[in-house]
This record gives sequence, structure tokens and C-alpha cells, in this order.
Amino acid sequence: MALSFRRVLAVVAGAAVIGAAGFYVLTRPNPLPDSAWSNLGPADVKKGEMVFWAGGCSSCHAVKGATGDAKLVLAGGLPLKSPFGTFHAPNISPDEKAGIGSWTLAQFGNAMKRGVGPEGEHLYPAFPYGSYSRMSDADVNDLFGYLKTLPKSADVAPPHELPFPFNVRLLLGGWKLLYFNDKPRVALSNPDDKVKRGQYLVEGPGHCGECHTPRDALGGFKADSWLAGAPNPEGEGTVPDITPGSKSIGSWSESDIASYLETGMTPDFDSVGGSMVEVQQNIAHLPASDREAIAAYLKAVPAR
Repeated sequence: MALSFRRVLAVVAGAAVIGAAGFYVLTRPNPLPDSAWSNLGPADVKKGEMVFWAGGCSSCHAVKGATGDAKLVLAGGLPLKSPFGTFHAPNISPDEKAGIGSWTLAQFGNAMKRGVGPEGEHLYPAFPYGSYSRMSDADVNDLFGYLKTLPKSADVAPPHELPFPFNVRLLLGGWKLLYFNDKPRVALSNPDDKVKRGQYLVEGPGHCGECHTPRDALGGFKADSWLAGAPNPEGEGTVPDITPGSKSIGSWSESDIASYLETGMTPDFDSVGGSMVEVQQNIAHLPASDREAIAAYLKAVPAR
């Protein structure tokens, strides 16, 4: 009887070990090899600046309320509250110790497109690599080149404040297995080049869905509700639906949307408010063709 119990226990223990090993193999960090980043050539810093504004980097990584040149000091520290705890945006200035000044392009690229940190660890998706995974390698290279021209800051951002089990980074591999990919968020019917550019900007560097799309209990996007609005991550109210069927911008024309992104004024002469103020100010730096492309894409996505 005792021998039989020991055999059962050994089988269960062995199965547990095999299962844990299988889970790790399926969910371990999966960075691109350094060779994937070795032939991109010198960064185009001017293009990198446009990627910077499209990605809204200063909105999370600069001091809250910063204006002018202060928006280019990416010292981090901004608290990002979520149902899983509070994340603090890191310092991404070119400082060699507190920031990313000692990073290689491969380390930066893998953080952006694979959610893998410089030590090979999973990054939390509060950093929207789930969207940045759709960026081109060239844009990542140009952005990295631009960031290296910005002021250094020696400020060290606070650590994340996460309760168990959300503080176990290994579990993020399971989250990635469920939700992380670089495929288009929506299938569009015969999009022209303008709409394709808008799709790239919205689904990639612009990461608009991170706020405008509802999430399930594990924090993954509800795929059938792309851009259909979501609870406000900052507290009260909701982030609006921005699909063609919405009450917010559904009746707007492409030119109305493009004008709003440039000026912050709605067709009814109201002004942008809340966290969208910084988003609009960032997008206003982009060329008119990009704002028009975003508008075209928002009119082409499925109405929700």
C-alpha cells in the first residue's frame, strides 16, 4: 500500500515537473537575435522625432504637466494605476545608469517589439509593446536614435507596486501566449495606401487601442470591440468609442477628425479635454498626411 502511494506520488511529482517545464518553454521570453538589428544602418533622427510624437513617449515618461523642452526630459516616474496594481513609467532618457543610455539597439528593439527587458526578463504590458510589436524595425531604429539626442536625467523611477501574484514576471509569459501578437487588429476591405498608413499609426506607434478598447479580466483586449470605448483607466467616466458607429465621432467627416487632431477643436467648436489633450498635442507634431491617414482609418474600421 505504502509502495503504491509512493509510486503515485512520484508520478504526480514527475507530471508536475514536466508540466512546469513545458509551461516555461512555451512562455519564456522570446527576444529577436542581435543579428535582426545589425543591418539597419544609421538612424534617421528627424524621422525618429516623428515616431516619438506618434508614440506619445513624453505623455508617460516626462513629468506630468510638463511643457516645452521639459517634455523631452524622459525621467519617468508617472504612476499608472490598474486593477493589477500601480506601475511606474521608467526613466528612458539617455542617462547611462538611470535610463537607457547603455542599451544596445537590440535591447531597445526587443523591449519595444517583444516585451523583453535588457536582462532577458518579461516586461509588463503597461508598457504598450502589444501595440509597438506592429512597428517597423526602421521606425524603432530611428526612434532609438532620436531618444539618444535628448537630455539625460539621473532620476530613478520608483519600483512597481504590485501584489502577488502580479509581481511574478514569469506569469507574463502566459499572458503573452494568450494575447501577444503582431497581426492587424482588424481586417479591412481593400484599404488604400492612406488607410494602410493610418492603420499602422493607430495600431502601432499611436497605440490608440490601449485606452479606447475594453479589456477582459486578464487585461487583454476584447478583440470584437476594437476602439469601441472602455472604462477610464484614470478613474471616473469612460474613454469614448471612436468607431464610425459611435456617438462621439461617428458623424464626423475625415476632415473633421484630421482638423481635431491638429487643432484640438471639434466640429461643434468644443475643445479637447482630459488625457486626450496631450495625445492631440503630440499628434499635432505629425505631418498633415499622417493625421489624414489616421482619420481615414478611423472611418474605415468596423462600427461597434
